[in-house]
Amino acid sequence: MRFSESLRESTKQSWELSLNHPFVQGIVNGDLPLETFKNYIMQDIYYLKHYGKVHAFAAAHADDFHVSAQLAEKAKYTAEAELTVHKEHAKILKITDEELENFRPAPTVYAYTSHLYRAALSGSLGQIVSAMLPCYWLYADIGLKYRDAKPEEKIYQNWLNMYADDWFQESTQEMIDLLDELVEKAGEAEKEKIKNQFIIAKEYELAFWEMSYTFETWLSEKVKEARSK
Repeated sequence: MRFSESLRESTKQSWELSLNHPFVQGIVNGDLPLETFKNYIMQDIYYLKHYGKVHAFAAAHADDFHVSAQLAEKAKYTAEAELTVHKEHAKILKITDEELENFRPAPTVYAYTSHLYRAALSGSLGQIVSAMLPCYWLYADIGLKYRDAKPEEKIYQNWLNMYADDWFQESTQEMIDLLDELVEKAGEAEKEKIKNQFIIAKEYELAFWEMSYTFETWLSEKVKEARSK
């Protein structure tokens, strides 16, 4: 069993919950309220800006120039491609520049990006790649699993098509292969650290759906809302 396969196996329950979360099923079936998807898009635009920066950190950590170039390219093209689609979504969902400028990330997306930065600032290249990988892998799996879905809402069909597309599938496989290559040179203690980075990031991926679906807010905002009723 490849190391990446063992990571997937260790997060099996979280993976199934993610693939079948009501948020994802709402997209697949086409009945997710657009306001809920709008909340997700705004959170994800914030996430992707930081995700791209973490790719750059990873590129700087690499000793092999070809790996540095590969990660730098991913920092550019992965973020650009997804943000371009998200900008199209933002236009359809009528997300204004003012909304984006005044946007405050929910606790989960803030914590998730903080986890990525922690890996980038204090971890090895293997740990950084491992922390980034669940985002690639889960979305690629959603693209494959639901590639034949036909939601009537066009915005949801476009979202599914993006992750089913060959370029995204190939990019994901490259990251899986890179992690397996990096682990070949790692000792047992390092492998455990790499595994922990993956498991935590995968939990945040699941929490991302829940955050988006429930319109998660900060505790002070919840208290303020409750007191105003």
